[in-house]
Amino acid sequence: MAAVTPLLTTSKLSRNFGGLRAVQDVDFSLLPGEIRAVIGPNGAGKTTFVSLICGRIPPSSGRILFDGADITSLPAHRRVRMGIAYTFQITSIFANLSAYDNVALPVQRTLADGRSRRTVHASVMEALDRTGLAGRAHTLAGSLSYGHQRLLEVAMGLALKPRLLILDEPTQGLADSEIENFIGLVRDIAKDGTVLLIEHNMPVVMELAGRITVMNAGRVLAEGSPEEVRADARVQEAYLGVAAHV
Repeated sequence: MAAVTPLLTTSKLSRNFGGLRAVQDVDFSLLPGEIRAVIGPNGAGKTTFVSLICGRIPPSSGRILFDGADITSLPAHRRVRMGIAYTFQITSIFANLSAYDNVALPVQRTLADGRSRRTVHASVMEALDRTGLAGRAHTLAGSLSYGHQRLLEVAMGLALKPRLLILDEPTQGLADSEIENFIGLVRDIAKDGTVLLIEHNMPVVMELAGRITVMNAGRVLAEGSPEEVRADARVQEAYLGVAAHV
């Protein structure tokens, strides 16, 4: 059987902030259709790493390939058009706009390719429906609960119909029932897309991820299946025993 070509690859990817080496020589590959989790203690470099992938910040050195194309120097909006969508660790919604308008805005700005209003509307409502927010389409985003604001950000990413959806701490603020729905949503997304998940909720990680990448001090410490990562003594030590008890 022929080997599957990775959707995303990084090679010796690094980012320095003055004397701080936030990400150091990270080699990473992500296969199409995969649900991959990136975990690690606070300050491990996880958010900086995915910020490099989506183009929010430039690398100090190294390369990033997406579907075989070198995107290392491309700005974030070009990467979005190629199919990379990112939801932030801290909500970045427009509080004074409705949930509907929050989702429509990135679609209209990013996909300004002559799409009809009807097509945009269909994309927005599909994304709101998938995240359970269709009934709140006309609610001001700032009036939504924090958990629903997190889901709204996911909807904003989904409406772009990305090939790669990067989710940074998506279950933060979600109720237990919402987390169960979120797990089902991510599995649904992975049927025709790829998901890269940064998450501290270890039960969610262990249930969703096919493979887990563990970062510590800006480097990849370990990588493998949930079972392999759970049993790795280096992970248990670096992650303060969290992975050992999930």
